[in-house]
Amino acid sequence: MEFDATATARHALWIGGGQWAGKSTVAVNLTLRHGLTTYLYDRHDARGHDDRRVADRVRRGEPPAGPDPDVAWVRTDPARMAAETLASFPRRFDWVLDDLSALVPGRRVVAEGWGLRPELVAPVVESVRQLVVLVPTAEFRARQIARLPRARAVPAGVSDPERALRNRWARDELVAADAAAQAKRLGVRVIRVDGTLGGEELTDVVQEHFAPYL
Repeated sequence: MEFDATATARHALWIGGGQWAGKSTVAVNLTLRHGLTTYLYDRHDARGHDDRRVADRVRRGEPPAGPDPDVAWVRTDPARMAAETLASFPRRFDWVLDDLSALVPGRRVVAEGWGLRPELVAPVVESVRQLVVLVPTAEFRARQIARLPRARAVPAGVSDPERALRNRWARDELVAADAAAQAKRLGVRVIRVDGTLGGEELTDVVQEHFAPYL
């Protein structure tokens, strides 16, 4: 049998969108309901991909530890932070594809994460129906930030934690809005998450969207 390094990614179901929209919850629920395999982007990005980031910085002649925390989180305005984050996603997506190339699941993979951008996923999959984008409303984002400790986690080493958090939240909102705009351009479905649906009910909506592949 000839190995196809792109098969898993090409057949995967992808959930992208904004931070705190319930992407992980939906992906795990779908996995448990249908015997799929879940790929949690944030877990890989914060762990396995960190070594790749360091090596990538070294190759480009940058400090291995990355930028000074105050420069990254306090002294950079959210619009520039969002632009830098968006510019980093293509390189990080290559690492996702590499991760997925090592998986040969019996059934489909459902991959979720804010870095799984519509413009990056669309050229990989057989149909844009294999992708959905979840974007929280402003009100739901505020509720999630208030209740989720990880949403209020202060970046390490900053001199002004409150400003760093405000910048981070504003950046995330801009990145989510860009995901929705890119999805609309590509004909990818966007689901606005406002909290009226619980996790299981939101999963029902996404499950219906992915029904031809489940």
